[in-house]
Amino acid sequence: MSIRLSGNEAVAYAMKQINPDVMGAFPITPSTEIPEYFANYVADGEVNTEFVTVESEHSSMSVCIAAEAAGARSVCATSSCGLALMYELLYVAASCRLPIALACVNRALSGPININNDHSDSMGARDSGWIQIYAENNQEAYDNFLMARPIGEHPSVRLPVMTCMDGFITSHAVENIELLETEAVRKFIGEYNPENYLLKKENPLAVGPYDVSPYYMEHKVLEAEAMKAAKARILEVAAEFARVSGRHYGLLDEYRMEDAELALVLIGSSAGTAKAAIDQLREHGVKAGLVKIRVFRPFPGEELARALTGSRAVAVMDKSEGFSANGGPLFAETRSALYDVKERPYLINIVYGLGGRDIKTGDIEKVFERLADIAVTGATGPVYTHMGQRSKEDMV
Repeated sequence: MSIRLSGNEAVAYAMKQINPDVMGAFPITPSTEIPEYFANYVADGEVNTEFVTVESEHSSMSVCIAAEAAGARSVCATSSCGLALMYELLYVAASCRLPIALACVNRALSGPININNDHSDSMGARDSGWIQIYAENNQEAYDNFLMARPIGEHPSVRLPVMTCMDGFITSHAVENIELLETEAVRKFIGEYNPENYLLKKENPLAVGPYDVSPYYMEHKVLEAEAMKAAKARILEVAAEFARVSGRHYGLLDEYRMEDAELALVLIGSSAGTAKAAIDQLREHGVKAGLVKIRVFRPFPGEELARALTGSRAVAVMDKSEGFSANGGPLFAETRSALYDVKERPYLINIVYGLGGRDIKTGDIEKVFERLADIAVTGATGPVYTHMGQRSKEDMV
């Protein structure tokens, strides 16, 4: 079924089709619409979900943790400082191996206070043990949320999944997307049958107890192994989803990379702008390409290294400042992935779009101009730079 929906509407509709047992709900811009739309489904009796309104995002994640620990499917949505307020509980959810599905509508973290898009919120939670999947557009936002459940719930994984989309750019813009029939969705995700849960009287257990030092590391290693196993499971679910929907997904997406000498690596909706710029450059004979990272956790390091093989110069574009003095988080992961490649491309990092600063096709073309010069001269110049900010003189 083809329909026009915003990204927030699309995710709420995916939740409706999943029909979760519990939603922990607290509003924060720009994700507020998701629980609002879903609350209408609850009020109209279209789902059987226990909709729990709470006093904070910390509490909404607490509700989800309790529900999943009891054996119920739980979902929630948040953004920015809401995700930061959940920070403690993100680690709890992952370490307790609870496959909660969270829609993160990416928004800049305060401060200064800002309600527009960048990736600082989810990147701040990148090491919490959650699988992270990013959407370029509304269709991907819908599809990713549907795939989150069979990914996270699989016995080889049992980890929470964060599906991310760019605030206002994807969440509020309206696009034509293809929806699956609800019956097909229910069949695709299947019944949730956890092996162990609090309400299973045959096997009483505790969830989240104090973990003494003789056991803590072993549990963390198991969690790390589950994240490794998630790569294979993500691809299995994507293959099954392709059979159901006709839409194909991987850990990353390559665009015109078959002979690309110059390439970008980035995440999210900026991929659409980059693709338009690349098409224009190709018309003028520039061998430009793009690798869009779809799955950031687990990071597709080997796959990215293969995708960039043959490129001469690469710009990694971060929509989040890492404050490492060496570049952003995507750059750090990409540089690590390329470390063992014998013939590495020249690599630079550009931090852009912070707090919603716009990026245009002309900006992307300037990045490729710089890469073309690097490919010829071998001189990268400053490896870590920012793009789009005004100079001090301009701000006077």
